[in-house]
Order: sequence, then structure tokens, then C-alpha cells
Amino acid sequence: MAKILVIRFSALGDVAMAVPVLYSFAKAYPQHQLVVLSRKAMAPLFSFAPANLQFKGIDLKNDCKGVKGLMRIYSELHKEKFDAVADLHDVLRTKILRLRFRMNGVRVRHINKGRKEKRNLIFQKAKTPLKTSFRRYQEVFEALGYPFPVRFNSIFESCNPPSPPQTLAGRKKGNKWIGIAPFAAHKGKIYPLPLQHEVVRQLSAMDNVHIFLFGGGNKEKEISDTWEKEFSHVTSVVGRLQMEEELALMSKLDVMLAMDSSNMHLASLTGTPVVSIWGATHPYAGFMGWGQDEANIIQLDLPCRPCSIYGNKPCRWKDYRCLTNIRPETIVGRIRSLIR
Repeated sequence: MAKILVIRFSALGDVAMAVPVLYSFAKAYPQHQLVVLSRKAMAPLFSFAPANLQFKGIDLKNDCKGVKGLMRIYSELHKEKFDAVADLHDVLRTKILRLRFRMNGVRVRHINKGRKEKRNLIFQKAKTPLKTSFRRYQEVFEALGYPFPVRFNSIFESCNPPSPPQTLAGRKKGNKWIGIAPFAAHKGKIYPLPLQHEVVRQLSAMDNVHIFLFGGGNKEKEISDTWEKEFSHVTSVVGRLQMEEELALMSKLDVMLAMDSSNMHLASLTGTPVVSIWGATHPYAGFMGWGQDEANIIQLDLPCRPCSIYGNKPCRWKDYRCLTNIRPETIVGRIRSLIR
């Protein structure tokens, strides 16, 4: 039996994209043990994992502060006698940790993020799809000598999904449930809120529909709470649910509308169809949600797209035309086609 340490810190969406690969490895190699090292907040993603997939959470700000903090983490990990290390992040912190393991004779492999190819994608006239993050994660395990197919439907596939909170469950009653996650980390990923407001208005006016708004942060909560009061059949869950509860609710949705964001990936992990909106970024960079249908991607074919891999650069035209020119009716029509 081999014991393998998997390291992936970073943002929620990046860790969520590792889940299909890690769950698939655990099922393909039940005789081996995986231990995932990540931020403590990521624990709910692994609550329903196979028995040989364990999660170890750390506080990056305190536990990994400076080289001394990293060496303290390494000392704790060293006691667990890992046979191999899979670095799915490849940043300074993880480079230091994996170097230390390698110095002690532990087999180590790390992800090839394809940084050059991703930069080139921005400047190519003819856009071609790059490897997905799922494939890049899978390659790390193959390099360690563990080939396996990625077969994944939902984090709840080995158990019954938990029920949403009772205060929400009663709102099904024959209704179609639509989730909407209007927010993202960067402006280049966010469908303009006045246009999103119109999407919510049109969907809330439909018969037998209930909408749930997802997000995080005080500003997002304020906007979502306002829309909840303005429209009937709309409920904001921003700041009201823990991640486990959000995942349970997402698993009951008929469709989720999301940006290129963590909520796109969370909904994908529950097997829920996602209609995704792409602006400054592009699905060809490899960050599409797991198992999602390309027909449900909403984007404009503009020569300036993508202008950024992560959506964190200002629009050269100052108007984010890649988003502002998407009509609300296009989005509503796509969602209607999925909930008929």
C-alpha cells in the first residue's frame, strides 16, 4: 500500500477542479491512501470522499508563515511516512515542501500548468483548446506511476445527497429550481449587474420557478438581499448557508447560472447542469466546469477574447463589450430550454 501526499492550496475553484481527479484515483486504487493538504475551508469538498481519501487542512496565514512555518509543516508531514508527493499547485510554498521531501528520498512530481500555452492563447488569432486542469492534475499521478481514468459524476454519487435546510426544501413543491451566482473575483468575469438584474426579473416572472442566489461577501449579500425583496420566487442564500449546505442545495437545482467562478465548479461537482457566462476569460484555457455541456456556454466571439486567463486585467476598450453585448434574453432562453 502506498501513501501519497497531494498538495493544492489556492482558490476554491482550483481545489474544486482537483476533486474529480482525486475521487477517481481513490476509486481506481482502493489499496492506496491519498492525503490532501489544503486550506481548512476546503474540507467540505471531501466530506463524502472514498474512505482512502483523507483531508488535512491548514491555516496558510499562520501555519505556513515564512520558511520556519513551512519547515514546521514539513516536520509534521514527515512523520506520516509518505511514499510519494503530488504537487498540484507548483508555487513557492509547494516547491519548498516538495524539495524537502525529495531530499529525504520521497518520489515527487508536480503539475505543468502550461503557462506559456496560456499566455499564447491570448495572442492567437485562431483559438485552440488547451489541456484542461483536470488533465493536468491527472498527468501528475501518471508521472508517479498511477494511470487511471477520470470517472466522476458527483461528490454525492456514493451516498444520498443531504437534504437542503428545511426552510428551503419546502419551496420545491413542483417548482423548477434555478440557482444564480452573479458574482466572480474579477470584473472581467462578471456579467454586468443591471443586465443580470433583468435576467432575474424575467426568470422570476415564469410560472413554477424558484430562484436561489449564491455568493459571498457583504456587498454581494446586500445586492442579493435587495433582489430577494424586489422579486417574488427569489431567495438569497448569501451568507446564510455553510458550504456543505450550499452543495446540498446545488445538488437539488435543475440548473445553475454562473460566471467563470468557484460556484460554476461547485455546482459541477454535484452533477447539476450549468449555464456559464464567459467574458474576458475563455473555456479554451482549460477551466470549464467538470462534465458540463459546451452548448451551455454563453460567450461572444470577439478577436480580443480572451484578454486575460484569469479575468484580472482591465478591458482595453473600457466597456467590457464581451459581457455588455450579451443580451439577457439569450441567457433566459438557454435556461428555459433546460427546464422545460
